[in-house]
Amino acid sequence: MEFHVIGDEEVVIGFRFVGVPGTVASTEKEAREAFAAVTEEGKARVLILTEQVSSFLSHEVMDWQMNGSYPLIVEVPGIEGHRADRKSLIDSIRDAVGIHV
Repeated sequence: MEFHVIGDEEVVIGFRFVGVPGTVASTEKEAREAFAAVTEEGKARVLILTEQVSSFLSHEVMDWQMNGSYPLIVEVPGIEGHRADRKSLIDSIRDAVGIHV
């Protein structure tokens, strides 16, 4: 399976160590250009975005996910950790199920 990561420099370097190619994007413009390149060229089956990049591309990511096309988009925290203004997947599942342990 082919992966590609878009995020800050440290995250991209970390993924490169395990063989995943990536694109550094620290601004909204860079994020949009990288997203367009990966999705148009079909470079990856799984696209990994940092939370920061995902916030830059919120409309594009939502449209892409609703379309149901590849690449599958996965969000990961950036090098600074989980953003306080974003719910984690675990928090969303807990809210949906209604069980807090």
